[in-house]
Amino acid sequence: MHVHFLDPFHALESPIHSADPRVKISCTLLYIAACSLMPIAAWPAYLLLFAVVLAAEILSRLGVTYVIKRAALALPFALAALPMVFTTEGRLLFAIPLGGGSLAATTEGLARFASTVLKSWFSVQAAIVLTSSTPFPELLQAMRAIRVPKLLVAVFGLMWRYLFVLVDEALRLARARSARSGYPAGSPTRPGGTIVWRARVAGGMAGNLLLRAFERSERIYAAMLSRGYDGEARAVPLPPLGINAKLTLLAAGFLALFLLVIGSVFAG
Repeated sequence: MHVHFLDPFHALESPIHSADPRVKISCTLLYIAACSLMPIAAWPAYLLLFAVVLAAEILSRLGVTYVIKRAALALPFALAALPMVFTTEGRLLFAIPLGGGSLAATTEGLARFASTVLKSWFSVQAAIVLTSSTPFPELLQAMRAIRVPKLLVAVFGLMWRYLFVLVDEALRLARARSARSGYPAGSPTRPGGTIVWRARVAGGMAGNLLLRAFERSERIYAAMLSRGYDGEARAVPLPPLGINAKLTLLAAGFLALFLLVIGSVFAG
């Protein structure tokens, strides 16, 4: 069994797909850094940030709708920044009675929360464009080329490779459960049993999967040691960057600096 739905890469013909992976990952990191360092409530600069990532989505031919939908999955995690609305000092916006006191929301807190959500959303879109236009092995090779620590790259590579293996194991366990479960009348596609029974079976499956993962990790580690693994996968070195790639990196650096300058002007 092979699980392919977890792989975000789309084999398309586009300027983004054909670009050097070192250039793509460097430009993405510069963009994410610009998003992170952008001042709070610099709304015109945020429009420029969105325009940049939107242009990348169009050039990649992935489809703007596809990228935005995938990025929306990360928005619920941005709710962790919601307390900013009530903990940031500033002008009172509204108050929520709570027991003997109240929660006071401020305009500055709301602006800080909205800025955090937007910057996170833009960064996730840039990461989706990168991973959807670059095969994962090329990403790992590009990480080593830009001097990312080899231990970190090895963790990424092993995590990605064996994520598919764990999903395969989970699907086998689910299929085995279905084969051994009865079906109530009128529901030919849903196993029978109460909620407590389902929870017990799910817990057993999770424990079984954990044990299988431990056993397989030991076998994999022994196999890797027997083949002389020293923490880094060997690959053919990438060729030197051409003049066009260097100019692209230079332009990306100037663009990130320009966006930060624009942001500081509007924030001030």
